Order: sequence, then C-alpha cells, then structure tokens
Amino acid sequence: MVHVPARQAFSGPALIRLLARLTDAGFPESGQPLADRLGQWLVWTDAIALSAALGSNPSAGVSPCDLPPDPASDVLCMRVRTSLTNAIARDATLMSQRQRGHARNRQDYAAADTAPDYAAFRQCYLSLQEGMETAIGHLRTQLRAMLAARESAMSRLASVDAVMERVLGIREHNALAAVPGLLSVHFERLRDAELATRGSMEPATRDAAQDAIAPPAHTADSPTVKDGPWLDVFRKDMQSVLFAELEIRFQPVEGLRAALRAC
Repeated sequence: MVHVPARQAFSGPALIRLLARLTDAGFPESGQPLADRLGQWLVWTDAIALSAALGSNPSAGVSPCDLPPDPASDVLCMRVRTSLTNAIARDATLMSQRQRGHARNRQDYAAADTAPDYAAFRQCYLSLQEGMETAIGHLRTQLRAMLAARESAMSRLASVDAVMERVLGIREHNALAAVPGLLSVHFERLRDAELATRGSMEPATRDAAQDAIAPPAHTADSPTVKDGPWLDVFRKDMQSVLFAELEIRFQPVEGLRAALRAC
C-alpha cells in the first residue's frame, strides 16, 4: 500500500488542499487581503473597465418585486453541473481496472498489459478542463442576461461580472493549466512505489534458458509497470481533483445564482 507523506495543513479551497497532499508542490498562504491581491492583478485598462461597470447607471428596469422567482436559472445551473459531473465520473480513462475489464474487447480501452502512460491522463484532464471552461462560460453569459433584465442594481452586477470574467479569466486559465503537471508527480510516486514493491517480490535470478526463450519484460534501465490497484488509486485521486476544480469554477455561477434568487 502506498503512503503519501504527511503535508502541511492548508485552510484554502479543497483543490489546493488536495494538490498539497498529493504532490510536493508548495502553496504558501498569502497574508494580503483579497482586495489587495486583486489590485495587483489589474492593469490600468482593467481598472477603467471595472470602474465604468461599477459607476454605470442603467435605465431603470422592472422592480424585482414585480417579477416572480425564476426557476429557469436553477434548472439551467443544475443541468450544466450534472453534465460536467457525469463527464468526470464516467470518463473512460478514469474508469477503474475492474470497470475497464468488463469492456476489454472494445477498441477504445487500452489492453490490460499495456504499460500506463501519464500522457493519456494529461490529455484526459485537459479535455475535461476545456469542457468545464466552455460550459461554465456559456452559463455565466446566460445568467448575466437574466440579471440584466432585472432592476438597475442587478444589471450593474451583470456588467461587473462580465468585466471580472474577462480580467481574471486568463489568470484562472493559466493557474489551472498547471494542475495536470502537478498531478504527474503523484502518478510517478505511485508508479515508483509499485515498481519497488514488485521488484522486491521478484526472484533475484532467472534461469538462463528461460531468459533466452522469454527475455524479461523490463530492465533496470527501462522499468515498466502494468495497470493495477496503484493506478486505480491515481484515477480516484485525479477524479477528486477534477471535482474540486469544478467547485472552484462554479463559484462565480453560484454568486450570480444567489443574486437572481434575491431579486
């Protein structure tokens, strides 16, 4: 059984806590207030756009009291979230060894004796990230349109959210794009531990005649390890990281949703 070294406890989001536990990455906590850190991320053109959105005076819309609660936003959010959750839970690359065994004869599953390659997991993560970014971006646009139809204060909030998405979107994209690289550390640690375990179980010598007929599958210079429980541990951990990332990406959506509920 693989034991991950104990890590420093973090008070940040679940994604940061998971990555700190699974990898050797350090995440020093900042002592700066959030407003100060946001100010460092904004260039002067961004500050002008944000100021304009905050100071805008949209034409008075319908009073929120005159509009009944709109369940469409809740239905829309639930549909998108369920779709993204299912995409992570049902991805073929992240299926356990047992689940993959049931579909061994299907061409879209790798053979059981194929040496696992992290490149496949990296591509899987990037693909699921792209799906989250696209779906949530469209969802925020729809929610902002619903807010803009409300009173002027809510219309102003929609404008501010649009500016913040544009300003912080690139920074969020670049930060989250580093996650697959961090997970490679966890993959390699689990793989190396499995290699060490199997190496200690193998006989010290092999019959020379047997070697001539069937050479070893790997040498010390090119070790390989097959699918197994160690990789199921990684698949489960990778799913947990993806679910935690989905939570972070959905935070602006929940803010817009709460604003619509308050109307």
